[in-house]
Amino acid sequence: MDLGLKGKVAVITGASRGIGFETAKTLAEEGAQVVITARHEDRLIEAQTAIKEATGVEVDYAVADVTDLPAVQKAIADTASKYGTIDILVNNAGGHRAGSFEQVDNDTWRFDLEIKIIGVANFTREVLPYMRKQASGSIISVVSNSGKTPGPKSVPTSPARSAGLAVIKELSKEYGEYNIRANAVCIGYIRSEQVEKMWQNDPENPTWDEFSKQKAKDTHTPMGRVGETTEAAKVISFLASDAASYVSGAAVNIDGGASDAM
Repeated sequence: MDLGLKGKVAVITGASRGIGFETAKTLAEEGAQVVITARHEDRLIEAQTAIKEATGVEVDYAVADVTDLPAVQKAIADTASKYGTIDILVNNAGGHRAGSFEQVDNDTWRFDLEIKIIGVANFTREVLPYMRKQASGSIISVVSNSGKTPGPKSVPTSPARSAGLAVIKELSKEYGEYNIRANAVCIGYIRSEQVEKMWQNDPENPTWDEFSKQKAKDTHTPMGRVGETTEAAKVISFLASDAASYVSGAAVNIDGGASDAM
């Protein structure tokens, strides 16, 4: 299927590793003009090189912490100046800080909300004028399935993810008249850098397949394995594309059936 992404301009946050990186690679393969952003230039250069080697496509990068508004503004302004507009925004920057409600202090709450809510607001606010002007655009936020069904000892990350879903729903309601779509993907256990570290530090020294099956069992994942970043990237790319032109306000689970929420 041709997703109709050729020539589309896409900005992806948190794109030096994991799902963000795979999404950048997938969009580049589909012909999009991709700009990857993250905090560390050395990692962005590594990602840029890896994408070029894998796809033959040169992507651009911009160093920008999502919580640093001037850096975000510069990244978006530079992208629009070079390419003329912005068609796609993937809010992927995040992290995972979780603990018992009584043990999590306000600094941890602020840190998490700054990244997952203020960071999303910073990038989204900057791209919206370009999308409104051209009467089209696609915004996708990558959140956790815990945003739908928070578990115990999951603050502040689960409430922050729930708020992120509310942001997406609000955007879909407010900007639908401009043909701007807003969707979220709700991620379960994916073979991210963090999950790789969990595997490598497992005292039982399991193979990846053994670890993947056990993690699926622990998290009640019916499909019986941990997902791959490429699987998430393909869904994100679909939502970014014209193939999903009537999909907005959705929160799509990518968790192997683990979540109890639809």
